[in-house]
Amino acid sequence: MARADTVEDETDDLTPEALLASAVMGGGLPPEAQEHLWEAGLAYQQDEVAEEHLRQAERYAPDHAAVLIGFYRFYFYKGRLSECLEIANRCLRKAQRETNLPADWRDVRRTDAEFSRYDRLMPRFFLFTLKGYAYLQMRLGNLDEGRVAVDKLLELDPSDKVNARLLLDILERAGQEDDD
Repeated sequence: MARADTVEDETDDLTPEALLASAVMGGGLPPEAQEHLWEAGLAYQQDEVAEEHLRQAERYAPDHAAVLIGFYRFYFYKGRLSECLEIANRCLRKAQRETNLPADWRDVRRTDAEFSRYDRLMPRFFLFTLKGYAYLQMRLGNLDEGRVAVDKLLELDPSDKVNARLLLDILERAGQEDDD
């Protein structure tokens, strides 16, 4: 089971608005980091400027989910998928650490955290990050690794709240095209 002292336990009785403002989703972000994230968004078309603002945000808030998500989105939309995958790995490690999950995502079990509850932010962050990881692996041509990650998602989230089955469908169609 998840540790009793994780961030997720601090959100048991929060309203949806309070959940969104929690430390996981951006709360607790130093104003300097927030400013640099804002500036990175404004400078999106200027790759070097935007990336420097992201690095500045990281200096003020290393390992903060909002900063990691900023990097992830920047690299993803710029088509820099290898760098995006590095950020996905950092996000996985963060979620694993803060939810007391095994260090290797392949070893995570359904009983390790409450993956089905929307108010359990770090387990949900872990699932969405693993989905991003799977997708990136697929886009980078690592279909076997992508499939293993999708299978793990479906094991952890059998009701498929994160819509991992969509990735499985893509993998199955890719396999059919190879057979033709």
